Amino acid sequence: MPERAFEDVGDKPKAIGRLVDKLTKEMLWIYILRLLQERPHYGYELKELVSKRFGFAPATVSGYAIIYRLIKDGLIEEQREDGSPRKYYGITNRGREAMREAKSFLTETLNKVFDLTE
Repeated sequence: MPERAFEDVGDKPKAIGRLVDKLTKEMLWIYILRLLQERPHYGYELKELVSKRFGFAPATVSGYAIIYRLIKDGLIEEQREDGSPRKYYGITNRGREAMREAKSFLTETLNKVFDLTE
């Protein structure tokens, strides 16, 4: 069972709770693309996998809203599995490039912001 680092910030400053929300629920697209790097998934499956793998539970409606935005931006595409009525989603080359850019940006930001933090 994965560590649930995001579920409860307890008696920590409210700023930590806001940070957690910003880097999880408000950045859901990164987590969805990460899962789609492995293989295509259908919408509800993505919600369940985010919860299991990353330790936070996005709202179902939020997940689908993000999926539609990712399609519109060309980062993922709808796919049909043979004989299945479900819509599967797969990452596109543009989505893979977005993940590389996001990783570069976050790595650079972390290094700059936390350079004096032990």
